Amino acid sequence: MGRKPTIMRRWMINGLGAVVVILLLFGIVFLLALRSNYYRSVEYLLSARADSMENYLDLLDISRADSELSKSAEFFAHAGMLAEGFEYKEILELQIFDYDGVVFVSSSGLVGESAVPPDFLKACASDQLRGTWEGRNAQGEQIMALSVLLTDDSGNMIGGLRFVTSLEPVNSQIFLFAGVIALICGAVILFVLLSSTYFINSIIHPIADVNSAARQIALGDYNSRIAKQSNDEIGDLCDTINYMAAEIAATENMKNEFISSVSHELRTPLTAIKGWAETLQSGDFGSDELTPKGLSVIAGEAERLSGIVEELLDFSRVQSGHIAMKFKRIDLLAELSEAVVIMHDRAVRHNIELMFVESDKLPPVLGDNDRLRQVFINVIDNAIKYSNSGDRIRVECADMGANIQVVVSDTGIGISANDLPRVKEKFFKASNKRPGSGIGLALVDEIILRHGGTVTIDSDEGVGTTVFLTLPVAFPDASV
Repeated sequence: MGRKPTIMRRWMINGLGAVVVILLLFGIVFLLALRSNYYRSVEYLLSARADSMENYLDLLDISRADSELSKSAEFFAHAGMLAEGFEYKEILELQIFDYDGVVFVSSSGLVGESAVPPDFLKACASDQLRGTWEGRNAQGEQIMALSVLLTDDSGNMIGGLRFVTSLEPVNSQIFLFAGVIALICGAVILFVLLSSTYFINSIIHPIADVNSAARQIALGDYNSRIAKQSNDEIGDLCDTINYMAAEIAATENMKNEFISSVSHELRTPLTAIKGWAETLQSGDFGSDELTPKGLSVIAGEAERLSGIVEELLDFSRVQSGHIAMKFKRIDLLAELSEAVVIMHDRAVRHNIELMFVESDKLPPVLGDNDRLRQVFINVIDNAIKYSNSGDRIRVECADMGANIQVVVSDTGIGISANDLPRVKEKFFKASNKRPGSGIGLALVDEIILRHGGTVTIDSDEGVGTTVFLTLPVAFPDASV
């Protein structure tokens, strides 16, 4: 199995590798340009010396002798003097060759080989009667040579001049520049390496902390937090992870509270059912009047259990998107009236006044009548749960034009300002002293949202709570 790639390795291959390639290409191009410039300067120097020597020969009027023989003789006669008096011997060598290209006089005193130099051949092929060559001499030294052909007025060659200089000093300068460039590139690479390593480590270490914290959170340690070290994207990621952990911890706490609350809600009717069932089973009671009462308690508590289970199942279906809703045009006022009737007896048992303010005929809404009736029952049931004996609940609805608004208000215990923003969250209960599973309003909110409406809650602690349910009107062209 191959080694796992890391950010550092990827950067070394991609980032630093690209920098090295760019610097290498830059160095090569720069050195080639520098070499070309130096070599052109040397060539210009040789050409300048050749022009100067040609002008000198013109003053001697070598090329204007009376016959071809006298021309050559005159040229050969001055050759030794030209070579001996050449003033640039320290940097240049002047060689004088005949019309065959064979060097017979040199300012260095050494004639050398009799082979025809390449630059002489180039001069013969050139209209300018000049040719340049660079290469290595017999001693292995790199040189540059310039040959200039001399002719008479008829265009016949009488000989030529060859200027030779060593390129070793120039190459030394180029190598020196190459060393300097190599040092600069090395320094740049080192700086990039150090700065990038510091930068990447500033990313890797927080990511490692994030990874470690995420693992701890995945293992159930919701108190694990990441220390924020910067205010950049990494810092935002740390804040997000910490926020996520806090939300998961809060959800976990709500889930535990929900399980505890549901367990309590289930235990109470089960205890009553079990107690009355054992009493009836034993037959050890003194009055036959207890039998109908016991059966009534068992039936009521069983119905209560059924309601709790059905509420849990409905919420699970809504959350998973598996709940089926049958939308059609319905009379919202009729569904609301039926919900009030269903809850009236329970309100009476708790000595709470449930008042329904009927309004004029309302336009139809597009919705599922069973689910909307369930919403109204849940809201009224919550109002009863969070009201005390002698309190009042008022149910009314009104035509708002494009929407119909149902308002359920009570004079109960109300909701604190801290709990009010969270009352529609699943599993949240504003008061654990009151019965309920904590999912009633969450289920109401889900169903109303599926109908395209909204749920708004206003409350003052100790004064009461008002729930506003807004549903869109079903216009004649609305699809069912």
